[in-house]
Amino acid sequence: MAELPDSIEATQALLAGQNYICGRALATVVFLSLKLGRPLFLEGEAGVGKTEIAKALAAGLGRRLIRLQCYEGLDAASAVYEWNFPAQMVAIRTAEVTEGTDRESLTEELFSDRFLIRRPLLEAMSPQPGGPPVLLIDELDRTDEPFEAFLLEALSDFQVTIPEIGTIRAEKPPIVVLTSNRTREVHDALKRRCLYHWVDYPDFEREMAIIRARVPEAAETLSREVVAFVQRLRREDLFKRPGVAETIDWAKCLVALDAVQLSPEVIADTLGAVLKYQDDIARLQGSEVKRLLDEARATLEPA
Repeated sequence: MAELPDSIEATQALLAGQNYICGRALATVVFLSLKLGRPLFLEGEAGVGKTEIAKALAAGLGRRLIRLQCYEGLDAASAVYEWNFPAQMVAIRTAEVTEGTDRESLTEELFSDRFLIRRPLLEAMSPQPGGPPVLLIDELDRTDEPFEAFLLEALSDFQVTIPEIGTIRAEKPPIVVLTSNRTREVHDALKRRCLYHWVDYPDFEREMAIIRARVPEAAETLSREVVAFVQRLRREDLFKRPGVAETIDWAKCLVALDAVQLSPEVIADTLGAVLKYQDDIARLQGSEVKRLLDEARATLEPA
């Protein structure tokens, strides 16, 4: 288990060691979150690297990553715990044919840790061998307001209550990272408990650094053209603009095809790696791809 970084620069280095390249503003809010023990709330478009921050922190600090993937209809019970009902039924049937088992002892056994299934929130508040884990609450905007209200309490005191057992409080609070794609607004009360940062698309130089770190086998010329084309593509009126994740995936696909530079034909054949909606792909047909490629290359030419 590594020590927490003691400066913004050390935080950048920690993340860079896991091939996560970020600017000073993001490194600052991550450092403050770690130093102050405050949850970190990250908003931004899908694919800009919000989830990867939690993964990089866990790997860099040698902590366990516990992920709560949010979805519509997620409730507190699903996020905290449930009882192993089939195992409880087996224990009941066994007790029925065993002499000397009284009802009180059976009830205590049925609702003991032996039959408790720990879901992400409870698991994150339980002691871990490598120290407090990194708890990733991913895509919070997919849930509803009642679950937000529950999180507000859970993250304020870092404790949860199980009616049959009682209140369980984290001896050492986990490192908490919450993400949102902003498909809806998250309540201000929850945001106030967190340090906030909007994760934007990177500029050309930072995206180049990301590609060099994540796809080192890609030729420099190809990487520059890929990044320039994606950056130009983000200025188009698309249903879903490509994120950094798509840039990385596209570069890997082109390397797998032994491409050394972009061409309209190669782009048309691999658009499914960078665009995820048919309407967007349909917009980039024929001369449109060549126009965008020419404009992207023009930005690479020396002034």
